[in-house]
Amino acid sequence: MSSHTHNSSTANVVGVHYRVGRKIGEGSFGVIFEGTNLLNSQTVAIKFEPRKAEAPQLRDECRSYRILAGCPGIPQIYHFGQEGLHNILVIDLLGPSLEDLFDMCGRKFSVKTVCMAARQMITRVQTIHEKNLIYRDIKPDNFLIGRPGTKNANVIHVVDFGMAKQYRDPKTKQHIPYRERKSLSGTARYMSINTHLGREQSRRDDLEALGHVFMYFLRGSLPWQGLKAATNKQKYEKIGEKKQTTPIKELCEGFPEEFGIYLNYVRKLGFEETPDYDFLRELFAKVLKNNGDIEDQVYDWNLLNGEL
Repeated sequence: MSSHTHNSSTANVVGVHYRVGRKIGEGSFGVIFEGTNLLNSQTVAIKFEPRKAEAPQLRDECRSYRILAGCPGIPQIYHFGQEGLHNILVIDLLGPSLEDLFDMCGRKFSVKTVCMAARQMITRVQTIHEKNLIYRDIKPDNFLIGRPGTKNANVIHVVDFGMAKQYRDPKTKQHIPYRERKSLSGTARYMSINTHLGREQSRRDDLEALGHVFMYFLRGSLPWQGLKAATNKQKYEKIGEKKQTTPIKELCEGFPEEFGIYLNYVRKLGFEETPDYDFLRELFAKVLKNNGDIEDQVYDWNLLNGEL
């Protein structure tokens, strides 16, 4: 970071009218700061990416946000531009991620919380797919609730579109061709078996990765976590092998059968097939009903002492 982004003087203003505040996160791409729109005092998030980054993503990410603009659960984007040696993106500031909340809740979520979250997450992924994009980096860290105390506090949002890709032509709806020997992209823990096998990703892979996230939330961990290998490539292979050899029945043992039905369904989808999102959402409505729960948007994290 250049020094002027650190002092809290008036020099610390980017994109004409955004003051940069405290650092709230970082990733492979760069750093995220909290900021303020000086025109209306709105709090925002400002993402900085070095312009000389090996694989700049911010411009592409900005493009995805623009395609998805106005969709529920997608943060609004306010500014994209260059600031000194960095690209910057100014978007809505949101609350903690599902991974943060999972930690706060003792690294287990109740069936009720997982079902209510699953229904929202399937809808977000459907929205992305309907806009001709696949997400390709499904993980709990990329799903954020709204800021506590706001009207969107329990709306689950999707952030970080650095890996998103168009899977069909927006006009003709012609699907991308099936390919193999692709290099792995995404997070090994959650990625689909087909992704491990180097197959081109499509809609089915986003949904399979979601299924792995649901089981992670219920179980507290996945059977392929913590595998050791000499190289990353070998580790990815080991994880892939363990996924292929862990029966769905075993993975979902002790939990409502709908979780297994979900995984079986998404793993059987064809490369170009349009998933039945309603059927998948309905599975989790059924679990709630069978457990005598109502979808009241009261999640485990809302029951923590003193709220968030």
